[in-house]
Amino acid sequence: MTTPGTSPAELLELSPVMPVVVLDDVEHAVPVAQALLRGGIRVIEVTLRTPVALAAIERIAASVPELVVGAGTVTAPGHAKQALDAGARFIVTPGSTDALLDAVAATGLPYLPGVSTVAEAMRAAERGCTVLKFFPAEAAGGVPYLKSVYGPLPGLRFCPTGGITVESAPKYLALPNVGCVGGSWLTPKDALAAGDWKRVEDLAAAAAALR
Repeated sequence: MTTPGTSPAELLELSPVMPVVVLDDVEHAVPVAQALLRGGIRVIEVTLRTPVALAAIERIAASVPELVVGAGTVTAPGHAKQALDAGARFIVTPGSTDALLDAVAATGLPYLPGVSTVAEAMRAAERGCTVLKFFPAEAAGGVPYLKSVYGPLPGLRFCPTGGITVESAPKYLALPNVGCVGGSWLTPKDALAAGDWKRVEDLAAAAAALR
């Protein structure tokens, strides 16, 4: 079971860049989501790295339903149900263990399991997961690595995340096995702290134009 209209493959088509957002202030959740949407971005991954992350997901889900909100940095089985209860419409994990993926799958939400090696990608594929997060992208081999993976594993598609910039994103997006990239540059900490939503909107517009 998946959220209507949002399969893992469809998640990769929502925007060329999936913003990976760390929120320290829950009051920033709705304004940043609205700014991304105005810029043409249709998806947001809120990472579970801060105490307010689940509350932020809840606010975005309730107030900006046009933006598909997901929970990222899901690293423990218990996080999966918490993300579901908060209103997340998809889940992203940085890595893949059996216990974690069992818990994530049990939510019924679409999810992108994190992999960084061919063996991990093949294990995920054995579970029926053919749309994956490649993390940490730059540190794990970047564009050359994904080019090499395409030969033996042409049926897999990736959302590479980690160290990608607006300058390097087009190189990833040009690969046949990349659907979108994850990026944190759309929501700089200083812009969020200053409430500079126009800057976030402008960065989102530039990212949306990368397709």
